[in-house]
Amino acid sequence: MPAFRDFNFKLLVIEKLMYEDETLTPAFSIDECLRAKGIEDAQLYAFDNDLAYTVLEESRAYFEALEISEELLATVDTLLIDGVHQVYYECSPVWDGEDDLFDVGSLDDLDLLPNLRLISGAQDCGLGVPFKEEILTARGIASD
Repeated sequence: MPAFRDFNFKLLVIEKLMYEDETLTPAFSIDECLRAKGIEDAQLYAFDNDLAYTVLEESRAYFEALEISEELLATVDTLLIDGVHQVYYECSPVWDGEDDLFDVGSLDDLDLLPNLRLISGAQDCGLGVPFKEEILTARGIASD
């Protein structure tokens, strides 16, 4: 299975496949995961344990270990950068989008997406250096 180098880039791919296309199943739910541990409120749990603006360990462990086949990766032709992704809630139930918790640090993982043709939101996301237009254009990827 292909290995991602940038956790936050992997989350963008997971958002597309798991929560948008629903082809990567089963969908992870932090609420269900915590309920299985006897924790009823993910947001309260995050606040009470000073985890409000971090990726919960349960989520990080799940998503880091998640294997995505080359066949599924080949179906990704677009990615959307948006602070309201479901995967971000599943990682950090009270995250408000006001910090760099989910900023992509590298585009090295573009090699894993042979059919990627568009990254939407890259120009408005404030994610900076990795999404320079010339880098994407050189790979045949449009951005808006």
